[in-house]
Amino acid sequence: MSTRAKPRSAEKKLAVDSVSRKPQQGRSKASLERMVAAAEKLMLERGSEDFTLQEVSQEGSVSIGSIYLRFESKENLVRAVIANHLKRMLQREAEMIERVKAQSHSLATVVPVYVENYAELLREEAPLLRQSMARAAFDPLVADPGRQSANRAAALGMEAMLEYRAEFGGSDHERKANAAYQIIFATLARQLSLGSTGESVHPQDWKELKIELGRMCLAYLKTDI
Repeated sequence: MSTRAKPRSAEKKLAVDSVSRKPQQGRSKASLERMVAAAEKLMLERGSEDFTLQEVSQEGSVSIGSIYLRFESKENLVRAVIANHLKRMLQREAEMIERVKAQSHSLATVVPVYVENYAELLREEAPLLRQSMARAAFDPLVADPGRQSANRAAALGMEAMLEYRAEFGGSDHERKANAAYQIIFATLARQLSLGSTGESVHPQDWKELKIELGRMCLAYLKTDI
């Protein structure tokens, strides 16, 4: 299994300019940014897409007409918020991996450091991630880019662990790195209610969960199986 993400040319990219008319002037660009920022603020406050364009107009100090001119619909405005979020996640994940690498010198250090940093990134981004994942269930314009974003995150996590493949047990190192990543993400996602309801969350201490998750995955990677 390759840890490399697909080339960007093969991806269906979701970006603000793919769901809006591109502003031609600096002032129009600033107005566009206020629209997206206002919609994101409302989504975070409500925990859902339950807002009106009138509220976006008031929050962002933009006219209703200009919102329709840029986005044509509330659906596209929501997609623009998600597009910005995917872009931010990509940047934050890349920065996070660089920190993990800088703090690691062995498999025994990289796994817990990675779990700690990735867990905190997901926790901070969870409010919008929940909404992105909910929309991805029925909106292909969000689903495909979201899947590609998830694949890139997996590739980065596997890459960090495979830096120390010489310390792995067994022979199929990429398979083990992928399994470890899937366990890490699935555990954190369940605890953060990503892609599920809060009813599935187990009442476990967050700090303890991160420590034990790191220990478990390290033991699995080092085991000769």
